[in-house]
Amino acid sequence: MSTSTPNAISTPNTTSTPSTSPTITTDALIIGFGKGGKTLAAKLSAAGRKVVVAEASANMYGGTCINIGCLPSKSLILSAEQARRDGANSTPETREAAFEAAIKEKRRVTSMLRDKNYHKLADQDNITVITGRAHFTGPHSVEIATAEGPVAVTASKIFINTGATPRIPDIPGIRTTPGVYTSTGLMDLDDMPQRLVIIGSGFIGLEFASMFADFGTAVTVLQHNAEFLPREDADVAAAIRAQLEAQGVKFLFNADTKAIAPAADGGVRLSVAVKGMTRGASQACDSTPAGTGNAHADITGATDATDTATTTSPTGNPTDHATMPHVQTKPSDDGEPRFAEPAEARFCLTTDAVLVATGRTPNVEGLHLEAAGVELTERGAVKVDELLRTTAADIWALGDVNGGPQHTYISLDDYRVVWSQLNGSARPYTVKDRKHVPSSTFLATPYSRVGLNEREAKAAGLDYVVKRLPVAAVPKAQVMRRPDGLMKAIVERNTGRILGAMLLSVESHEVINIVKLAMDLDAPASTLRDMVFTHPTIAEALNDLFA
Repeated sequence: MSTSTPNAISTPNTTSTPSTSPTITTDALIIGFGKGGKTLAAKLSAAGRKVVVAEASANMYGGTCINIGCLPSKSLILSAEQARRDGANSTPETREAAFEAAIKEKRRVTSMLRDKNYHKLADQDNITVITGRAHFTGPHSVEIATAEGPVAVTASKIFINTGATPRIPDIPGIRTTPGVYTSTGLMDLDDMPQRLVIIGSGFIGLEFASMFADFGTAVTVLQHNAEFLPREDADVAAAIRAQLEAQGVKFLFNADTKAIAPAADGGVRLSVAVKGMTRGASQACDSTPAGTGNAHADITGATDATDTATTTSPTGNPTDHATMPHVQTKPSDDGEPRFAEPAEARFCLTTDAVLVATGRTPNVEGLHLEAAGVELTERGAVKVDELLRTTAADIWALGDVNGGPQHTYISLDDYRVVWSQLNGSARPYTVKDRKHVPSSTFLATPYSRVGLNEREAKAAGLDYVVKRLPVAAVPKAQVMRRPDGLMKAIVERNTGRILGAMLLSVESHEVINIVKLAMDLDAPASTLRDMVFTHPTIAEALNDLFA
């Protein structure tokens, strides 16, 4: 496969520009072409305001979602599902053809949407789109480094909408080894990797694991500790893991990647340490003969060893691993027992590609926020209040950069927060007014949730009832030949108030919005129990779930 791509992980370049530059004075400057910013730009323009939109890359008109996020990934996920259904993932030749067609379609969709988004703003008389990287030079002044030279912009109001960027862990070789990608690069490969290692088992990593497994790639997921989806209920996490394993995805827990380097066969070699592994000798990565250590095949044995070392909990839940049985104690100087470090084995993996899926961090690098008096939080996000105002007057931050939930629809809702302050509303809409943010993860069986799960309801000391329904009991799921999964809801015992819902089900990403609406309206569970739905639909399962 191809091992180089413009989207491979690299160290960002910095550009210096002359101090003299043409100057534009405008009512509003929006830094970043994301969902919240572009919606605000159109609204301000319609109100007669002069707007400048600065976007660092011509490949990002429209923002993360349409270019490198939700829409291209969902295009590939749908293509992968089709390949699985058609059996196109069964041979190397058909796999490559299916992947090539999927990438071609993904590029068509993103190119079309990017062009549409650009012209939606740039064709308006009141909006100027400038392609270049912006940085603050003062409280209301910004310099934009363009291909033609720097442009200075002075604006009465400034809106930071620069999104987030993949978080890259400090692993030797991770930035310099060909074949190591973030999600951006992995979605733009010309050739399908036959083997893929994913570092991180969060929902982004799991979406890619499911997608590439459907294409026919041998996928292995490395998780640094023993917990799988620790924020989800144990039964839900177990069901998600079982689904992925049924697709052929392998998991290796308690696994820390120590170094990454090119492999002799043109692939990628990872040196991995696994805590709690009690069998198998440790071996330095550079002592392994070139071309050995096939990631998917060899990890099967390593996973077995790890599962032995991190035995299941007394509840029998395979996601609740415990390393304590393999941690020996010995007396300390004061006679009290102390824990020894758990056993650790090291070995090599070779693979065709590595996906780094260890989260995303607010994109503030190079903005020189200090020049405007804009402060950051301890987590590196732009500090904002409930109106999304920064610590500098007349500067706001929208979307992922302000540290809120990293969803496109939250960026859109951030626009509503800001616009309510600019349009003369008697009472502005605030972040605190936002209710019940839902989420969906597009696995082979989509997982969607809103509100509290059982773990959180218990921790909050609430008196609740758990409602469960197997998806196999839903007629439409049987008709669709998609009976896998479960539905679960948490209802307050005395009031009937819906506290939350977790849907691991076909079309859950649609149905979850019905539950959110009921929660927003403070409708009791009986409303969904007694609601008249069309038939056959997945939505009508809510009748039985809330019975």
